[in-house]
Amino acid sequence: MKVENQVMPTPAQAMAFFGGVEDGPFVMVNLLTFHARARYEDGDHGLTGAQAYALYGEAVRKLVEGLGGTVRYSGRVTGLLLGEVEEPWDVVALAEYPSLAAFRAMAVSPEMHAIEHHRKAGLAGQLNIRTKPGEGF
Repeated sequence: MKVENQVMPTPAQAMAFFGGVEDGPFVMVNLLTFHARARYEDGDHGLTGAQAYALYGEAVRKLVEGLGGTVRYSGRVTGLLLGEVEEPWDVVALAEYPSLAAFRAMAVSPEMHAIEHHRKAGLAGQLNIRTKPGEGF
């Protein structure tokens, strides 16, 4: 299995994701890896990557809740029982969105644009995995 963390989706990935079928609520699994030091375009702000992302995370929590969604869980990765990755992720977060349309509206909103620099400065990479609640084993 190839694992490739990214900070932003490619245009093709974004088109495939947002062009998908609308099928109601979903939970996004976020596997996050941070820079040791935040990398702001305008220089060093004296923050770690995790601290920069925390600024983004608190603001995005309010946006998610404003859409009728919720951040269900976030926690620091402390170990790996099964499988193998070169570098484990730093944090796992689960956010529930009421719909793909709501997620899209948030992603392109001026409010998201205003906080995106903290996300980009803090993240070394991530995986976003869309899941459908109640469907599985």
